[in-house]
Amino acid sequence: MEGVGNERKFILSFSSEEPYSRYWGNEILDHSPSAADFTRLNTIGVLLFNHDRDKVLGKVNRAWIENQRGMAEVEFDEDRNSEIIFQKVKNDTLKGVSIGYKIGVIEEVSQGKVSSDGRFAGPCEIARQWMPYEISIVSVPADATVGVGRSSEECRMPEERTLTYFEAQLQINKNTGGIN
Repeated sequence: MEGVGNERKFILSFSSEEPYSRYWGNEILDHSPSAADFTRLNTIGVLLFNHDRDKVLGKVNRAWIENQRGMAEVEFDEDRNSEIIFQKVKNDTLKGVSIGYKIGVIEEVSQGKVSSDGRFAGPCEIARQWMPYEISIVSVPADATVGVGRSSEECRMPEERTLTYFEAQLQINKNTGGIN
């Protein structure tokens, strides 16, 4: 986690174009300039713990796209419950980050086909318009390429994956009851 002046403010990555295996297939969040609508994050965005709306840790000061990744400056509150998670993040115990989001437009790409912009191979569904509404510090992230201290390209996952990896991600999603 990269500090920003005040020790309770940090910059982190919260989303990427890493394919995520849902029960219906791979989902990809497009990170081209017009795909993500950060209006809500930049006006009333909150930082939660494990997507729990009753566990507000702080606020999102600003969010933006950089190098095909969703980035944000977040600030932890100073109450007792926020302090516990803040210390776990500061000590590198908790590094996972996830988001809650709503998809507006999806492009479906069939097996053997390529997306309209030529960047993604099917089968997959690409969220061409999407809006994040919260950022969470999580104990088990769906996308291991984002999070605390994960803002550089060296954190990208290898291109080849086994079915076991996707099955594990699906199981994590089922166990947490959350969405990416």
